[in-house]
Amino acid sequence: MTDLSHGAAWIGGRILPISEASIGVTDWGLTHSDITYDVAPVWGGAFFRLHDYLDRFFASIQAVRMNILMDRFEVHAALEEMVAASGLQDAYVAMVAARGPNTVPGSRDPRDCSNHFYAWCVPYVHIVKPEQAEKGTSVWIAKSVRRIPRDSVDPRAKNYHWGDFTSGLFEAKEQGFETTMLLDHQGNVTEGPGFNVFALFGEVLVTPEHGVLQGITRQTVMEIARARGLRVEERALPLEELQQADEVFLSSSGGGVIPVARIDDQSFSNRAPGPVALALRSTYFEWLEEPRLRSPIRYG
Repeated sequence: MTDLSHGAAWIGGRILPISEASIGVTDWGLTHSDITYDVAPVWGGAFFRLHDYLDRFFASIQAVRMNILMDRFEVHAALEEMVAASGLQDAYVAMVAARGPNTVPGSRDPRDCSNHFYAWCVPYVHIVKPEQAEKGTSVWIAKSVRRIPRDSVDPRAKNYHWGDFTSGLFEAKEQGFETTMLLDHQGNVTEGPGFNVFALFGEVLVTPEHGVLQGITRQTVMEIARARGLRVEERALPLEELQQADEVFLSSSGGGVIPVARIDDQSFSNRAPGPVALALRSTYFEWLEEPRLRSPIRYG
């Protein structure tokens, strides 16, 4: 029996070890980064908010003008079959729509491409190690690059255009920071590689509205914050304002709420996780167990 516990993939109706999964070298998903995708967490044997992730995935597919010839029920079934086969109880699950190879030799017409769906899963991914998140992570504001403008690449359709993030990550790592955060061309905070940003000012929680992915974890954090009596504002967040925040934290499907202790040379909460961020982090993991938000997986 094939061991899929290190990761599995679903491609063309087949489930195979992730180490054996591949797409063609002429696939526009590879040659043009012409892909939209989404990532849904599995926690304790159930998908968390899978219907919301599927809604966003299919909205992204429509936005980038693809047709994967599968509906949401078929995608749901493929994801469940794959995770069940892997046996993973806590997993990071990616669903991907790729432009595919061009079926007309020499054509540059994207309408000639054969769009397709594939998926893969690995053990649950924390974008910041839990022990570091509990202490508060460090973030570097990228200096050499700005976020791709939303009228060039729409961040609301989750994509593989990571050239700006990768440049920022090189900067961050070379400066001894864990991750990076990018500004737009007006000097407003946008997002980072795999996360949204939140800043707390008293009882008001602010998160950037434009130039960012409308994250499902972001949505969950806003719901938790409102339930705790905080006022949430989605709007522009200039860097100068962020620097005046009482607390800063990140949100990601890979780790939930991640407190920030340092941005560049500035410390927050005495270089420790803020109390509100820690409370939201704890509540997020409680919500992962909420039956109303879970889609249990039928393991064999």
